[in-house]
Formats: sequence, structure tokens, C-alpha cells
Amino acid sequence: MPKRDAVFPVGRQSLYEINRYSAAIRSGDLLFVSGQVGSREDGTPEPVFEKQVQRAFDNLKAVLKAAGCNFDDVVDVTTFHTDPEAQWETLNAIRLKEIGEQPYPNWTAVGVNWLAGFDFEIKVIARIPGP
Repeated sequence: MPKRDAVFPVGRQSLYEINRYSAAIRSGDLLFVSGQVGSREDGTPEPVFEKQVQRAFDNLKAVLKAAGCNFDDVVDVTTFHTDPEAQWETLNAIRLKEIGEQPYPNWTAVGVNWLAGFDFEIKVIARIPGP
């Protein structure tokens, strides 16, 4: 069985090393991206929710770019929210700006009570464009 084909965005691999997981794994023409949060450069949570959500999307875009993808290649999205009802309006404004044109990817939003100090997380599956 071949080793996992890990993908890391430039400048953030040490963060993943500390926590012992990969930013994303290529498998065939699919990219499985780990949950991305609104972490600052030192790994701590961005305290302002709107900025935390934008950083999570920015971190996601960096992982996608490292694999030669962008948000148009995303086919499935799962988001995790610590207070979905209170957060939805802020999140949705950013989400609509980031997801691009129709057809939209699948999307599942899940309410949770803990995200290791964060309030929002996004994980996706993308198809890797052919040569």
C-alpha cells in the first residue's frame, strides 16, 4: 500500500507537525482537507469571530492552492459551529463571498460544543484538476 501523499501550505507545516496530522491528503484525483480553523500565525485563535471565519477560509484556500486546487474544485463541505444560530449571519456573508458561482458544493453545517478554542471549522473534499 502506498504512503499517504500529504499536502501542506507554505509556511504552516510546523503547526501540523506539532499536532501530528496533515493539512490534506491526495488520493487519486481527490483531495481530503483537514478541518481548517481561524488560527493566527502562532496557532492561536483569532478572537474576533468574523476575522476567525475569514482566516479559516484563507487557511483553506492556502491548502487548496498547495494541491493545485481552488474553491471551484470543492465538491463537499462540512462546517462546525459552536453557536450556529448566533453565528450564521456573520458566517453566511463570508461564505457567500467565498464559494463562487453555481453549481455550489454540497454543504453540511454541524453544531458542536468544543473546537479546541475556536468557534468555527471548515473541512472539504475537492477534486484535483487534471493536467
